[in-house]
Formats: sequence, structure tokens, C-alpha cells
Amino acid sequence: MGAAERIHCSEDARQLARRRLPWMVFDYIDGAAGSEAGAARNRAALDGICLQPRILKDVSTRSLDATVLGQQAKRPFGIAPMGMCNLSRPGADRMLARLAARYSVPLGVSTMSSTPLEALIEEAEGHAWFQLYFSGDGSGTLKLAKRAQTAGYDVLVLTADVPEVGRRPRELRHGFSMPFRIGPRQFVDFALHPRWSLATLLRGRPQMANFELEGFDFDRTESRARATWDTLRALRDIWQGKLVVKGVMNAEDAVACMDAGADAVQVSSHGGRQLDSAPAPIHALEAVRSAVGSDFPVFYDSGLRSGEDVLRALGNGADFTFFGRILQFAIAAAGEEGLHRLWDVLSAELSIAMAQTGTNSPAGEGRRDVLSA
Repeated sequence: MGAAERIHCSEDARQLARRRLPWMVFDYIDGAAGSEAGAARNRAALDGICLQPRILKDVSTRSLDATVLGQQAKRPFGIAPMGMCNLSRPGADRMLARLAARYSVPLGVSTMSSTPLEALIEEAEGHAWFQLYFSGDGSGTLKLAKRAQTAGYDVLVLTADVPEVGRRPRELRHGFSMPFRIGPRQFVDFALHPRWSLATLLRGRPQMANFELEGFDFDRTESRARATWDTLRALRDIWQGKLVVKGVMNAEDAVACMDAGADAVQVSSHGGRQLDSAPAPIHALEAVRSAVGSDFPVFYDSGLRSGEDVLRALGNGADFTFFGRILQFAIAAAGEEGLHRLWDVLSAELSIAMAQTGTNSPAGEGRRDVLSA
């Protein structure tokens, strides 16, 4: 049995990836801030949301189609922006882009992607959103935004929840940094995972590709604390397409984003990688939805592991959702075949959960009826 055939849920992909990746790389992808209580809190909160089984409803015809910012998508979930995806396997960025093209879903292209933003929107056949970090004095930030506009991106996602990079002990214990610093511990780690090491050596060490043409370096640990509401308004003035603010965990902030001209907000705790003491974002989602009203687009990421999780988020007010690290685990486990296998698993989980809850479509107000009282 091939590795892809052994993926029956996201945890299968995670366990396979854990065996195949160097410890340093696995912990970079899998780890969270502090004691990781925040990530565990959100997982517990998701598990605590019950879906309401219904019977004798005709659910023989079900659609997973959705609309996101006016565009049709074949799934109500897309691909969250993730930095340095090629660490999971050489070519991972392009695998994700091809998946986005196949299902007409948004590919979040990270500021820290290991493939240039121009190449990824082409590979994704236009189904790509560019994710932007504010950094330093903002001059580099604006240059990247203008470059993304020139490349044809219609949606810009400002990640606003990283004024300072959270402390992630699992990364720190391994001495993880970009670019890699190879010391004795890292050398042993790579030597014990030869399949990954040889493939990476042959394809070249992953780099933050979006800065090779910009004439400045990006320091992932650099302070981003100078960003303000004026920053958002300035970005709104120069960006001609849709603008999404990611990392919203507060209802007042969501309303302020709407007032500043954002076209959508994305409720997210950065996958638990920022503030260990933050509340569960799935609980923040309901408050944000109530604050901005029923018509304003609200997206969700953080901690989603299954199709049932997608239905939970949609039931709590999300219009669209995003998967992150589990997609990297599938790639690490079995390459592009593993990615498509997990995508099919997630789709089947959602479709079955919809049938069990008497739901024909994940869209519309009726999606809230799936939650148990």
C-alpha cells in the first residue's frame, strides 16, 4: 500500500509527515506559541461544537460549491497562506497552486513563500490571493503590494495579528531560522532523514523567493509593531482590488476594518502560533459575525482538521474557510498524490456530514441549522 492510500484522515497525514520530515522542519510546521495551550484550547472548542443530526430529508443531491468574494469555488474551503511550504517537500508551493486551479479555490500566497508570487498565480490559473505582512517602516510592504497588483492579483490579504512574532519553543529548541543555520544538531537531524535531505539538496535549499528581486531582505522576526489603522487605510488607498484583513479576533476590530474599507475579515489566531493565551477563534467567529451583520464577508482559519470542522465553522457564521498545515503534512507524507488524497478525504467528510445534518449546500443562512442547540 502506497503512502497516499494510508491517509484516511488528517491525523494520518500528520503521523506520516512526522516520520518523514526532519524534527526541526516538522516542529516548525506543527508547533504553536508558548505551551501550545492556545492551539489545544481551539481544538477543544471545535470538538465541543456538536452538529445536529436530522432524518428523512432528501439529501441525495448535495453540492460543495461556494461563492467567495464574488467568485465561484468548487469547495467552501481554500488554502491558507503558509510560509516556506517547500520545506515540506520540494515543489510544494506549485502542488498547492495546481490544486487551487483544479477546484477554483483561493490559494493564499504568503509573503514568505518559497516560490515567486508571479509564478504561483500563473500556476493557480489566477486563483490566488497575496498575503502581506507589514514590516519595518512599511516601504517594503508597499513595494510588495504594488508588485502583486502588477502580477494580476485581485485580492490582497493583510495579516494583522503579528506585531511581534510569537515565541514558539519547538522552533527555538531546534535553532530554527531562515535561512537555515547548519550546526551539529541540525546536521544530525538531516542525516537521520535522508529522503528529505537528498531531495532538498537536489532541488536547492528553500529561500524566501519574493525578496530576491526586491533589493532588501525580509527578517521573519522583525518587529511589525508600527502598523496602525492608518496603515490599513493607506493600503486601501493604493490597492485596487479586494482587501481582506486576516487575524481578526475582536468584534470591535472587525467593525473598524469594515469602516476602514476592508472587503472582508478573516477570523484567525494564526493557527495558535502567536498569543498562547488568546481565546479560541471559533468562539470569536460568532461575535464577529454578529457585529458586522449578515452581509459582510467573514472567513475563518485556525485548527481546522476535517470536513466536519468546516461545517462547524460555517454554522458559526463563516462564509468560507481555509485549511493550512494539514495540507503540508499530506505533501510531506506522499507528495502531490497525498495532497489530493487528503483533499478528497476532507471533501468526503464534509459531504457526509452535510447528509447527516440534512443539508444540501454549505451556502446560505440555512447552514446555521446544522449546529446542535
